[in-house]
Amino acid sequence: MISVKLPFWLRVVVLVGAICLVAGAGLFTYRYFTGPTTLTVAAGSLDGEAVQAMSAIASRFAETNAPVRLKVIDTGSVVDAAKAFSAGNVDLAVVRGDVGDLSRAGAVAIVARSVVLIAAPSGSSIDSVTGLKGHTVGVVGGDVNQKVVAALTEEYNLDAAKVSFKDITPVDAGKAFKNKDVGALLVTIPLTEKYLSLFRSLVQPSAKATPVLVPIESAGAIAQTHGAYESFDVPKGTLRGAPPVPEDDLTTLRVSYYLVAQKKLDSDLIASLTQSFMNARRDLLRELPILAQITAANTDQDAYLPAHPGAAAFYNGNVQSFLDKYSNAIFLTPMALGALATIAAAAWKFLGLGKEAKEGVLDSLYMLARRIRSADNDAALSEIEDQLDTILKAQLAKTAAGDEDAIDAGTLNLAAHRLENLIHYRRAALAMRPERAPAA
Repeated sequence: MISVKLPFWLRVVVLVGAICLVAGAGLFTYRYFTGPTTLTVAAGSLDGEAVQAMSAIASRFAETNAPVRLKVIDTGSVVDAAKAFSAGNVDLAVVRGDVGDLSRAGAVAIVARSVVLIAAPSGSSIDSVTGLKGHTVGVVGGDVNQKVVAALTEEYNLDAAKVSFKDITPVDAGKAFKNKDVGALLVTIPLTEKYLSLFRSLVQPSAKATPVLVPIESAGAIAQTHGAYESFDVPKGTLRGAPPVPEDDLTTLRVSYYLVAQKKLDSDLIASLTQSFMNARRDLLRELPILAQITAANTDQDAYLPAHPGAAAFYNGNVQSFLDKYSNAIFLTPMALGALATIAAAAWKFLGLGKEAKEGVLDSLYMLARRIRSADNDAALSEIEDQLDTILKAQLAKTAAGDEDAIDAGTLNLAAHRLENLIHYRRAALAMRPERAPAA
C-alpha cells in the first residue's frame, strides 16, 4: 500500500496519474470494441457493374462512418467471385445462386435478379424449347450459365433432340445471330433498361426485325427440382412496345444474385453490415438505379440460401443492444464477486492466516506483564521498559507503513499503558521493601 505520509503534492500526482491511466484504458477498450471492422468482398461481372456498385457502397460506408468497412476485390467474373468465397479467401462475395459452392454462405441480401431469355431470329419457326431440336444454341457467358443449360437439357431431354450449346462472347453474339450461325441465343440478364438495350442490340439488328422469344413452359417444374431457380413471367412488351415483344407474358426462369457472408462470421457484425448495406442502398438509389433491385434475404429456414443469422436478426427486428445482451452479466457479476469475496474472507479467517504476527506481539506483551510482577530490582524493570519501547517502535513503524499485520493503535496504546502502570506499581512496591541486614 501507499504510505499515508507521502507529501501532499506527490499524492495528487499519483491520484491524477491513476485517473489518467484508467481513463486511457477505458478509451482504448471503447475504441477497440466500437472501431470499424473491415471485411473483404469479392465481386465480378463482364461489364464491371457489380464492382462499380460494391465500390460505391463501400465509399458510402466510409462517408457515413459505418461500423463496417468494405474492401472490394475485383475477380473479373461471378464464377471467380464464387471460387474465392468457397476457398475462404474473402469474407463476403456477390454470387449467383446457381454458381459455385455456397455451403459456407449465409445470405445478407438479394442484390439483383436475372431472367433467362432465349431468342430466335426473326421469322424462325422455333417457338418453344422443344422446337430447338437439331439446332445450335449460342450461350452468352457460357461458364456462368452452365447449370441453366444443364437444367434445360435434363427437363426437355435436349441431348436426345440433338440440341447443341455453344459458348459465345457478347462481341460475337450479334454477328452469329444475324448470320444465323446459331439457331438461337441464350442470355441471363436483369430486366433493366441498360441490359435490355444490350440484348436488343444482339437480337434486333434492324427496326423491322422482330426476334422470337422462346418460352420455358416447364419453368415451374425446373424450379422445384433446382432450388436456385424460380418461375417468372416476363411482362408483355418488355423488349419492345409496338408491336409488343413478347406478345404476351412469357414464362421463363429467374435466378437471384446474393451478397453472401461466411457463416462463421459473428452475427452482430453481420447485423451491422446488413443495416449499413440497406442504408447505403437507400442513399445511393438515385445515383445507381440498379440498386433498386436490392431486397432483403429470405429469412425462412427452408430457403434455398438461408439468411445469415445476423442478417435475419436485422430483418426480423431482433437485433439486441449492448444492455440487452449483457444486462444479466452486468447485474450478476458484482453479486458473484461479492459472494466470492465473502467466502474468501471466511476461509482466510477459518485458517487463521495473518493472525500469527499479531498474536505473537500480544503474547510478548503478556509475557512482559508476568516478568514485571516477578521482577525483584529496578535494573530488571529498566530492561523490561527497553523491550517494551522496542516493541512499540516496531509496531508504530508497521502502522505508518500501512502494514495490515500491525496491531491496532488503540489496542497497542491500551496494552502499553497497562504495562507502564504495572512497572510503576512494581517500582513502588520494591521501594517500600525493608533493607536486609548484612550477614554477620
